[in-house]
Amino acid sequence: MLPLLGLERFDRRALNRTLAGLTTTDRSVQIVLQADDAADTPTVVRDVFSLDREALAPDTVGLQLGEAHDLLTAVQHTVVTHQVNTAITTQQACPHCGQARRHKDQRTIVLRTLFGALRLPSPRWWHCPCQPQRTRTFRPLAVLLPERSTPELVYLQAKFAALTSYAISAQLLAEVLPLGRRPDPTVLRRQVQATAHRLEGELGEEQVSFIDTCQRDRDALARPDLPITVGLDGGYVHSATQHSRRDGWFEVIAGKVMPTHGKPTCFGYVQTYDTKPKRRLFEVLNSHGMQPNQQITFVTDGGEDIRDLPRFLNPQAEHLLDWFHITMRLTVMSTMAKGLRAPPPDPDEFQPAARCDLATEVGKSLESLKWFLWHGNVYRALQTIEDLQCQLDEGGEETTFEQARLVKAMREFDTYIRANADRIPNYGEHHRAGETISSSFVESAVNQVISKRVVKKQRSLPSSSRLVRAPGVPELFPIAASPR
Repeated sequence: MLPLLGLERFDRRALNRTLAGLTTTDRSVQIVLQADDAADTPTVVRDVFSLDREALAPDTVGLQLGEAHDLLTAVQHTVVTHQVNTAITTQQACPHCGQARRHKDQRTIVLRTLFGALRLPSPRWWHCPCQPQRTRTFRPLAVLLPERSTPELVYLQAKFAALTSYAISAQLLAEVLPLGRRPDPTVLRRQVQATAHRLEGELGEEQVSFIDTCQRDRDALARPDLPITVGLDGGYVHSATQHSRRDGWFEVIAGKVMPTHGKPTCFGYVQTYDTKPKRRLFEVLNSHGMQPNQQITFVTDGGEDIRDLPRFLNPQAEHLLDWFHITMRLTVMSTMAKGLRAPPPDPDEFQPAARCDLATEVGKSLESLKWFLWHGNVYRALQTIEDLQCQLDEGGEETTFEQARLVKAMREFDTYIRANADRIPNYGEHHRAGETISSSFVESAVNQVISKRVVKKQRSLPSSSRLVRAPGVPELFPIAASPR
């Protein structure tokens, strides 16, 4: 007989030492529950399974998965039954007069845990008449266990559902844990939604500004920790039943908070649906211990939907335009410039002997534009853009299609730079100092929060009726997306 449980808790080391001595075949494993502080408490002994082992081999070493499931289920059932019986016994007497409450009836409730679904007896008692009560009867076990799932099980369900589909999450949980019957994906989805709404309700109210200290108060604070870097990006989500290219599209904003020391955190929200985006980001920063005098660096793509989100969150915040998105636009325009061709010469005008190649001139100007932006010279960069537009428009009505397309891209780039002029630093200095100038690290957050739920052949596209409408919790959306 193998005593595996003592002092009202499971002793894993005792289990390992006991199983290490099993060198013969057919051994019985039992659970012994005994309280050391009460000699009159009866000892609980329960058979779990019998070990039938032959010669030592890779497939006979230690416990098998099914045996581990049986052991954990038996331990859980024994411990929980003892806890429930003790709790009900202590509440049987009225706390006011000490008189025992009368028994009315008894039913069974199901408590779902990580190590099995337990059917527990739940008696119903009459309230003691010494005190006025709102109801005549009550169930003490229902009061002690208002939720029918343990917090650890709810946590793992939400975490698995954030990384993959509900069906795959249910399958993985059933294979790894002794849950008993395999959970239904619909039930898992409903439980995750309830968790999302509960977390949403715990958020505070949205505010325009979260800066509640003055400079004198911040100067009196202790030296803060090292800077925190925050990257923001977005991805688009669409329904599988859309009737047109743009039908059913919406944008999910994903972010990643990277402290200098510590584990990074990903978050996200639907920018057209969430009513507390600034509060959500503020709470994520607070979870990393953000101090009022601590430097925070926000790196965004300069989009209109997230440009003003990090404002007034921290007085020491620095807002940077992502260098990757600048170079991406410049690379596209450089590729377009390679296809430029000069307009046909006018026979009535004087033509120089050596006509300069238009594509080469535009390419050199784009390189200068990139150099100015790299060093934070926004004034010269905007002048270069204006010169390029004039150079490409000088053909008048004879402007080629390639020139017109490049002029349009130049105008969009000019608007983009002017809207984010105050967020363009000297990227060269930041890079040489080892500071972050690009939000490329956010792409992993976009992949984790958005793309990982549907893309990469993990599941088929969902119908629009299956979308989870949990506000501001994009991890709970069964969605398909491509990074912006």
